[in-house]
Amino acid sequence: MDTLSRMRCFLKVVDEGGFSAAARALGRSKALVSKYVGELEDELGARLLNRTTRQISMTEVGHAFYKEATDILTRIDDLKASVQNTHQAARGTLRVSAPRSMGDDFINPAIMAFLVAEPDISVDLRLEDRFVDLVEEGFDAAIRVTELTDSSLIARKLAPFRATVCASPEAIERFGAPRHPQDLAGVPCIIDNNYRFRNNWQFEVDGSKVGVAVKGRVEVNSAQAARVAAREGLGFLRTPHIFVHQDIVEGRLVEVLDAFQPDGQAIHVVYPHRRHLSGKVRAFVDFLSDWFAEKRRNGEIC
Repeated sequence: MDTLSRMRCFLKVVDEGGFSAAARALGRSKALVSKYVGELEDELGARLLNRTTRQISMTEVGHAFYKEATDILTRIDDLKASVQNTHQAARGTLRVSAPRSMGDDFINPAIMAFLVAEPDISVDLRLEDRFVDLVEEGFDAAIRVTELTDSSLIARKLAPFRATVCASPEAIERFGAPRHPQDLAGVPCIIDNNYRFRNNWQFEVDGSKVGVAVKGRVEVNSAQAARVAAREGLGFLRTPHIFVHQDIVEGRLVEVLDAFQPDGQAIHVVYPHRRHLSGKVRAFVDFLSDWFAEKRRNGEIC
């Protein structure tokens, strides 16, 4: 047993007026409580209690030690309570990493709504298209679009994710509708170089991953600019379905090659630890889960 625990046993013996009463209060045996107090005296090299068969009394050293030990343990308990309250409360600065490509349409609105809902939390949002090391770089959470492989991270799925190839009705009329992924090699395509494969678009053909090299007049690092280019009829675009969902619903863009899109990816919020999860991270994860669920219920994403 550590020194602080022995000190607590000593104080309890004094406060309860004896070893038997202290043992009952602590849920331990009388012999064990007596042992702990004896170990404390041995550690200090001084007798703290005078013991008789009927009663105990503190020595002069015991009186001085009782006062100091009470102050020390009270301060420790207050510090522990302060840390727990700060940790468990939804307050403080939350450092979040998210893909730049998702920022404008989804992450930024969600973060701002979260800040309105949680006035005691500040957010440091970093939008960048790379996988940050949450622990090494000091992030509390990250939003990721992937098949999760890092088992050291805790993840909550926010929404399914799939890519789509689409084009305006005018572009399809001009260039024709591709029936196989390889058909894209012969038509103009819009390249969003935020994405990992850029101009080597990935598909699933007969159960195998297939890459198709594409090219076109437009190459940008903005999902919004790529979407505008597609709506203007400048070519075929491969992009997350959530970015163009409303355009497809309203007929400004038309999906093609849907049967060849790989499955298995999703939008997740990930964080390093489940044990002792801070209040600010818990609030953030719960808020995002509800926010994306509401978007899905309203048909804004699918």
